[in-house]
Formats: sequence, C-alpha cells, structure tokens
Amino acid sequence: MTEEAPYTDEDLNRGQLLFAGPVNFLMGAVALDGLPGADRPEVAFAGRSNVGKSSLVNALTGRNTLARTSNTPGRTQELNFFTMGDEVDQPAYLVDLPGYGYAKIERKKVHAWTRLVKDYLRGRPNLRRIMLLIDSRHGLKDNDREIMEMLDEAAVNYQIVLTKLDKLKVAEREKALLKAQADTKKFIACHPTILATSSEKGWGLAEVRAEIGQLTRF
Repeated sequence: MTEEAPYTDEDLNRGQLLFAGPVNFLMGAVALDGLPGADRPEVAFAGRSNVGKSSLVNALTGRNTLARTSNTPGRTQELNFFTMGDEVDQPAYLVDLPGYGYAKIERKKVHAWTRLVKDYLRGRPNLRRIMLLIDSRHGLKDNDREIMEMLDEAAVNYQIVLTKLDKLKVAEREKALLKAQADTKKFIACHPTILATSSEKGWGLAEVRAEIGQLTRF
C-alpha cells in the first residue's frame, strides 16, 4: 500500500534483484572514524525503538538474523552497515541507525544518539535517503517530529514507511495512511509517497525494494 503506485515492472524487478543477492553485515560504528568510504549509494533506516526496524530489514533481505531483533527497545546503539548489490552491478550500502525515543534510555545516551546521527548526516555525501519508520498503530509521535525537523534542517531527504500494518483492522489501515499523509505535508524534506508495510505478512516489501532500487542507481 502506498499513497500512489509510482513503480514500473522494471523498478520492481530491479529492487528484487538488488535484495536477492548477498546482503552482508560489514561493520558497526559508534563514531564517524573508520566508516566505510562513500564509494557507493547509501540508504539508511531510522525509527523509534521497537518500531520494527530490524524486522523490516530482515524481511526485505529474506534473512531472519541479518539485523538484530530484540524485545528490549533501544538495544541497537550503533550505525550498522550492510553491503548489497555487488553481484547485480549496483553496489550499495544499507544502514541501520540506532533507535530513538525510548523513555528509559539515559539522557546522556539520547544526546549521544543525536550527536552521532547529526555527524553521520553531515558526513555522508552518498546518502540518498533516510527511510523513517513509523508504527502504523500510533502514527507520528513528538520525537518522530523532532527527528523530521532535524532532517528538514539538515536538508536530508527522507521517506515515511509505516510498519506493523497487519496489527490494524482492515478499516483502520486506510485511516492510518491518510493520517500519515496529512501529518507529514508540512515537512519540507519528506518524500510525498508513504510506504505501508507488514514484515510479518510481507505487505509492501516489493515497493520498498523498488524504491531503494531507484535510489541506488548510479
């Protein structure tokens, strides 16, 4: 489910090929020192703790343990880089950013997260887009809006991906999409197409792959 259907068969096939090949964990980093070179297009995933980010990464790649999943929010506290697309002549990085917004995380860790992500945004000229995950059951929260304002200020393109759509009743799904569309219109760097997904059911995964396939073209 998307706001519109901008993907051709070529886009969908390209996205499928990109994710069908080897997707390997490259490194985790807690600072910009030693990050991989900016030699290929890069797409990053961000979202509140426990939004289903690791589950979505695993579902997109068809691998159950590529990204760590945990019932403990806030577990991922580093930038995790994955390589993909080498065998289809379109190498790219997929980046799993640390989750934000978990109330029990110490304030100093919140500050560390903000500093790390701001440094990352400034230091990655090859970053094509942030895929910002939002739980479809709850919509935008205050800290989501804070992150979106930070991305607007940094002029970093980002796109909303609704997660856990299967947890909503059928009648609630369209309402969640429409509300997300209305709530994001004022954010200048937010991509207008909203993607709606369920990692468990596989809904919307082909569209996310196709979007990333478009973004990672040379």
